[in-house]
Amino acid sequence: MAAAPNKYYITEVDTQPDSIYCHHDLMGELLIPPHSHKKAQFLYTEGGIVHVKTPGHSYFLPARHYMWIPPGVEHSIHPSNEGVIMRNLYFPELKNDDVFYANEGIYPATDLVFNLLLHTKDWNGNLQKGSNPYIIAHAFKILLAETAGKSLELALPMAHDKRLIKIVGYLQANLHKTLLFNDVAAKFGFSTRTLHRLFIKDLNMSFIKYFTICRMLRAIELLLQKEMPIGEIAAAVGYSSVPTFSNTFYKILGMRPTEYSAGKDIL
Repeated sequence: MAAAPNKYYITEVDTQPDSIYCHHDLMGELLIPPHSHKKAQFLYTEGGIVHVKTPGHSYFLPARHYMWIPPGVEHSIHPSNEGVIMRNLYFPELKNDDVFYANEGIYPATDLVFNLLLHTKDWNGNLQKGSNPYIIAHAFKILLAETAGKSLELALPMAHDKRLIKIVGYLQANLHKTLLFNDVAAKFGFSTRTLHRLFIKDLNMSFIKYFTICRMLRAIELLLQKEMPIGEIAAAVGYSSVPTFSNTFYKILGMRPTEYSAGKDIL
């Protein structure tokens, strides 16, 4: 397992198996290299765009959402800048844990989750079992399973087929264009039937679903930059109709672009 030495997530998180470990800090680096820990991780970030890569997926963690990473899942973290703030809680695995805690996923931070996380912002290090901070953090964990709902589709599977790697690179470079499946298949020398099968086999999703998620992830980046009106953002990701863009965004994020842009952070 590759990992930078002497980092808290390597040297401290698992030193006390029964504690809940809390860490709030600036990223201070552009990469937290692949690593894993025996405790599950709650990750919430502010101040930039963060990608989390696991062996099977590349996740996009937007503002006002959190990611749950089960114990033992290797992952790397890639922020857009060193000023991104991470808010982490690491939880020991318990025998009676809900099935929710066994699966990685990204979820909106409800107002209740947000306010409880705000309460923890000055905590750092091991929270000892039986202490008030531990009890609050444990209640916070239970609350996640109670309020999470369905994991959002904010992950793109990794392409492994060399032919498909070229195609998804082309899609990601042309999000602003109207790309028809038939035209893409012809451009890369595939029949539509063969390319459809390749997407399903290698990515477990259709061309249109993959391309739509790519577009919405780019839209989130542009909304966070707060430099363009929503109409221009819609056009930048290939939508001539703002209502259609808004409806598609809602299906992926569970909120409208205007709602997302107006959201709050702990900062």
